[in-house]
Amino acid sequence: MKKNAFRLGCDIGGTFTDFVLVNDQTGEFQTHKCLTTPSDPSTAVAEGVRQLEIYTPGFMALTDEFIHGTTLVINAIIERKGARTGLVTTQGFKDVLELGRELRYDAYDIFADYPEPLVPRFLRKEVAERVASDGRVLLPIQIEDIAAVLRELQDMQIESLAVCLLNSYENSIHEKIVKEEIERLAPDLSLSTSFEVLPQIREYERTCTTVTNAYVKPITSKYLEKLSS
Repeated sequence: MKKNAFRLGCDIGGTFTDFVLVNDQTGEFQTHKCLTTPSDPSTAVAEGVRQLEIYTPGFMALTDEFIHGTTLVINAIIERKGARTGLVTTQGFKDVLELGRELRYDAYDIFADYPEPLVPRFLRKEVAERVASDGRVLLPIQIEDIAAVLRELQDMQIESLAVCLLNSYENSIHEKIVKEEIERLAPDLSLSTSFEVLPQIREYERTCTTVTNAYVKPITSKYLEKLSS
């Protein structure tokens, strides 16, 4: 049998974790399932692979592709079990998460309930800086301001940090400075910057996406590390 003969698919559900193993040489496939382990989904994946090895010894060494589906991220968002996340943004823009867009669930209900932002207001910090819509730097960012807001957020025990500065999709120089300084001062802090996550126009969408990425990044990283091991 030549190498790279197998493909493995795995999907983690609420009750069962399902597997499909395909032999690309023969076209044969086998299915398997085991109980999901909600506290650590990677445990069910490892157990399922171990059980498949009983029926097809050595297949993992011959597997070329592993396709994996999981609701880990969406569950963390729905159940609000993500990381304690902070946000650094341009002065005057920390309420973008609440302001949102003109389109509302109910435009005429002033008492409508909206989902709480993933980052509460007290964990959003502003820095004085400004980049114009054409990318020109109008107000340079100050290194000491970055260090100050980082200290504040660290004192509040954040586990992850999102950075979204105005018009950084056009000129990311300030976000790059923030990233470099935070990585220098707090190298172990999980960090997401909007110029890397979603370098596109529209502040609300870019902020939401960057915050969401930061919110789930620590648990996703830990999960993938466990799978890799």
